[in-house]
Amino acid sequence: MTQRERMKGAMLYCADDDELRQMVRRCKELTYKFNHAGYEQAETRMQYLRELLGHVGENAYFEPEVYFDYGCHISVGDNFYANTGLIILDQCDVKIGDNVFLGPRVGIYCAGHPVDAGVRNRMLEYGKPITIGNSVWIGGNVVINPGVTIGDDVVVGSGSVVTRDIPSHVIAAGNPCRVLRSITEEDRIYWEQQAVIKEI
Repeated sequence: MTQRERMKGAMLYCADDDELRQMVRRCKELTYKFNHAGYEQAETRMQYLRELLGHVGENAYFEPEVYFDYGCHISVGDNFYANTGLIILDQCDVKIGDNVFLGPRVGIYCAGHPVDAGVRNRMLEYGKPITIGNSVWIGGNVVINPGVTIGDDVVVGSGSVVTRDIPSHVIAAGNPCRVLRSITEEDRIYWEQQAVIKEI
């Protein structure tokens, strides 16, 4: 079994591996190009990410700068938006649905390290996949830890540290992140009323 197969399988692996180093180098080259392209080169920037990432949906947009470990394990759906400073450590699959908005400096971390110092000091690490559903809004400076699944129609408050799964149709916040309340029909009615824009 290769180190990449071990990594993708959520097992301990050694990142000091030729195949993984080549993947990291390709990722760094493409993200460098993305991060340093001119402001008016939005389509060129997005082409670099389409070449790198596993899947990029329609109308997806990333503000520079971004940082990924491998890139190829990341899949984002339609109408995705990431504000500046996104970090994704994608040792395992990161699957993000449609209509997901990320605030600035969101961190999505598949990577983990052994609690035992002796094993950790042998440069062994592991990853766990992360899934984010559809119609999710994640506030600025949120950290999502390895193995977490976030359901559909969720709001995660700024600065939260998500250590456990979050069910669908809730508002969650805090460190550690916890469900505050359900998103209700009253919320929908209130925001629909606010969304009425008069024509000039």
